[in-house]
Amino acid sequence: MEKSPQPVYLSLSAASRLLGVHSATLRRWADSGVVPVYITPGGHRRFARSDIEALVAQTAPLPGQSQTLVRTWAQRALEQARTELERRESPPVWLINLGQDERDIWRRVSQQLMGVVLRYVSYQGDDEPLLNQARAIGRDYAANARRMGMPLAVALEAALFFRDSLVEAAMNLPDTSPPSSTTSNTRLLRRISQVLNVVQIAVAAGYEDSLVVERQT
Repeated sequence: MEKSPQPVYLSLSAASRLLGVHSATLRRWADSGVVPVYITPGGHRRFARSDIEALVAQTAPLPGQSQTLVRTWAQRALEQARTELERRESPPVWLINLGQDERDIWRRVSQQLMGVVLRYVSYQGDDEPLLNQARAIGRDYAANARRMGMPLAVALEAALFFRDSLVEAAMNLPDTSPPSSTTSNTRLLRRISQVLNVVQIAVAAGYEDSLVVERQT
């Protein structure tokens, strides 16, 4: 029986060159869960060449929409979410009772969701695989929220906070390349709404499934 070929791993600089992005950009994508990464015992980031090549194939920009626009939107959305939480007089209901372990779980799910959204708004091709990932994240989110004793309304409030940050950041993008920029921003908003609609429906479905299981036990 033939052995499966061993994966080829790339350094941060080599993977950045293959992707055609700055190493700081790839580092941020990896830390946000956008790109799969392996951390060596020495703390160095390593990337499977197959993952990077797949990302190259998947990140062809949509017509009229530049990668710069998408990256700018993603960064602004994250900054806006942090700013909104910091300026509130008290933490929102969905955050106030979370312990450190639960916050770590929430952060992981949020990073996964941001990664899927970022890939989805940048992707030109068959949407269904990415939408399936979004559904899985929505159900994972629902399962974690249920374990934390969070009512559906509160879980959706947290999801809507995340959604509002993404949408508002997209709406506030500058018109840097008229006349095509308006079309680009509109397409970005539409893609954001499409993938987050799938997530929110999956959250509600996850809660419904849990209730069915409870009634049967």
